[in-house]
Amino acid sequence: MSSNTQAMPFTGLVGLKAHWRNDLLSGFLVFLIALPLCLGISMASGFPPSAGIITAIIGGMVVSRCNGSFMTINGPAAGLIVVVYDAVQSLGEGDAMAGYRYALAAIVVASVIQILLGVFKAGRLSSFFPASVVHGMLAAIGIIIMAKQIHVVLGVTPEKGSLISTIAQIPHSFANLNLEIAIIGFSGLVILIIWSLLQNKTLKMIPAPLLVVLMGMFFSHYFDLEHQHIYLLHPDHPYMQPEHLDSDEVGPKFLVAISENFTSSFYFPDFGKLFTLEFWEAVVAIALVGSLESLLSAMAVDKLDPYKRHSNLNKDLTAVGVGNLVAGSIGGLPMIAEIVRSSANVNNGAKTQWANFFHGSFLLIFVVFFPHLIHSIPLAALASLLVFTGFRLASPREFANVMGIGKEQLFIFIATIIGVIATDLLVGVAIGILVKLAIHLLHGAKPNNLFKIRFTQTAQADGSILIHIEGAAIFSNFLTLKEALSQIEGGKTLIFEKSAVTLIDHTVMEFFHEFQHDYESHGGHCEFQGLDAHESFSDHPLAARRIKA
Repeated sequence: MSSNTQAMPFTGLVGLKAHWRNDLLSGFLVFLIALPLCLGISMASGFPPSAGIITAIIGGMVVSRCNGSFMTINGPAAGLIVVVYDAVQSLGEGDAMAGYRYALAAIVVASVIQILLGVFKAGRLSSFFPASVVHGMLAAIGIIIMAKQIHVVLGVTPEKGSLISTIAQIPHSFANLNLEIAIIGFSGLVILIIWSLLQNKTLKMIPAPLLVVLMGMFFSHYFDLEHQHIYLLHPDHPYMQPEHLDSDEVGPKFLVAISENFTSSFYFPDFGKLFTLEFWEAVVAIALVGSLESLLSAMAVDKLDPYKRHSNLNKDLTAVGVGNLVAGSIGGLPMIAEIVRSSANVNNGAKTQWANFFHGSFLLIFVVFFPHLIHSIPLAALASLLVFTGFRLASPREFANVMGIGKEQLFIFIATIIGVIATDLLVGVAIGILVKLAIHLLHGAKPNNLFKIRFTQTAQADGSILIHIEGAAIFSNFLTLKEALSQIEGGKTLIFEKSAVTLIDHTVMEFFHEFQHDYESHGGHCEFQGLDAHESFSDHPLAARRIKA
């Protein structure tokens, strides 16, 4: 038995008693990160500022008590901004409050779908979405977030129009920026960039979003944003005539607007558009993107967990669905298992789900007793957090990483980005998947092999198990094999015979790599035979391969 197993943290009330100090500290530090992100994500989604905090409180205090993971933090995420904002706009038809309440109804219905997916053990369906498509979707979301939030950083309101129009207006916003607001926004970006480059672990313990908010509050006081006024850029201009003076207007509209009474922030869903196509498009988008992001985040956090615990993905999906049902019913955003806050939770030394509970509790205390502090936060400071988040989703490094796996992966990645930006999120993802399937057909996969994998599983005389695979092993057909492997008891020697495989894609290569690591960490052994008969699409060890002609 490994030392990690011996030192495994307790769970439940026993875990609370044993590890409350670690979890309380981590929960507090995560709360400092979560507060500004919840506010920013909420407003960027077209929801009131309090909606994001409502969601994080429920994600912490409710979902942590019934989820299937150990270290994840549940709350609103940047990846859902585009989905929710589109729902508000399409359902509201220009009426922001009506769109908000219709979107709440869509969240409630989507949450029921999530609960059913978890109950019927559909968590494994996340594997159907190839990595290049998922990363392309997230990169497109990052581009959209940056395109919309850079105007807020500059203190300029662009004319309403399409996404392309919003992007085209960026030079105009730079040319007509509101200087005081832009100082706040760019100060936030500078802090985030510096903090991302820091190597000092002590300084890294101070959450960068907290510094951005504190800097923003300082400038808010210095520029007197609480009061509506006009400031002059050149008050000492020699002519001193109004037509020669550059000026801008600032005031409370550049600050977060939040009620002093938290309970007045609760709103209830309106199901008046339940039988419209737009409503169900919003439901499917929220359920699909939210479920996919949550499952992928939970799996990613499992890899960071120093105790190597494994989340029950179906239970986790059900719990997130329950959280969304509650959140959508009282005015909150949809939630996921959020990767940035969860990573911070691991790094802060959390031991159990109680850290998530404490993070939600601190948010509740803060919003009830200190709403006036939230009102003094400038919108530009929150927008800088979102611009930076969007850049990380769509950074040149993401393009380079995908290119490193193979040119065909980069093509799928870019096709998904263009599809999402040119149409919408669901259509863009579908385009990415169709492009991937078309590439597999071009590389020799048979049409009848696209969704059905051929393999046999045979017990050998020496106790080992031979898994013989034939034809194509690709993202769209390997779920059956994945399910069969999950049923094999630990401690065996598994021999994967791949000499008859005509094509194996990156998604399946990545799965085998992770399966081997996990299976061998629990005392088993994996051998892979026959890959020397294949040519790789790139030098990446997990690149797609096809049999040599």
